[in-house]
Amino acid sequence: MGELAVRELPLFPLPDVVLFPQEVLPLHIFEPRYRMLLRTVMAGDQRFGVVRWDPQTQAMASVGCCAEILHCQTQDDDRSNIVTMGQQRFRVLEIVREAPFRVGLVSWIEDEPEASHEELEVLASDVGQALRDVVELTGKLIGKPASLPSDLPDLPRELSFWIGAHLGGPVADHQQALLEITDTSERLRQEYELLDQTRRQLAARTVLKDTFQPQ
Repeated sequence: MGELAVRELPLFPLPDVVLFPQEVLPLHIFEPRYRMLLRTVMAGDQRFGVVRWDPQTQAMASVGCCAEILHCQTQDDDRSNIVTMGQQRFRVLEIVREAPFRVGLVSWIEDEPEASHEELEVLASDVGQALRDVVELTGKLIGKPASLPSDLPDLPRELSFWIGAHLGGPVADHQQALLEITDTSERLRQEYELLDQTRRQLAARTVLKDTFQPQ
């Protein structure tokens, strides 16, 4: 392990929020302990850990994502609006302090090197196509064209994180599982299954809509 592989990191548990690398997360800071966390972080390297808190189990996930503060605006009443961006993922090894805010000893985690870049590119291409189909079919169903952002990542790892971050509905369990995977291909495979299933359901509904469309 390198010297910087393990470090202490202030932790911000958020109910059913899973932050992915390169995703923007705006936050409103108002609780006294998190105001203290913010002051501490702003005086340091402007980073803290966002970790999913599961309201059902009342437990914090063991894997989270480091958030870097890009913008901070503190009001007269000491509440703050901040904009953060997800950086590296980490695993919480232990909680070293609970008060005034939680601090964890964390180790950074990365995806394993890929055995075959060609297979990964093909997989990423299939996932991208399934994503485009889902967006197009959704547009047809709601009756107005929908499109993907122009800056959609084209690198397989970044694409897999983007899709994980943009899953719709109450999907925190799915997102947490995707965040914890350290194999880009495996993450993309699971996302392909989700997208393909959605694509088929939407296609069936589109056919029904076309069938019962008033002539």
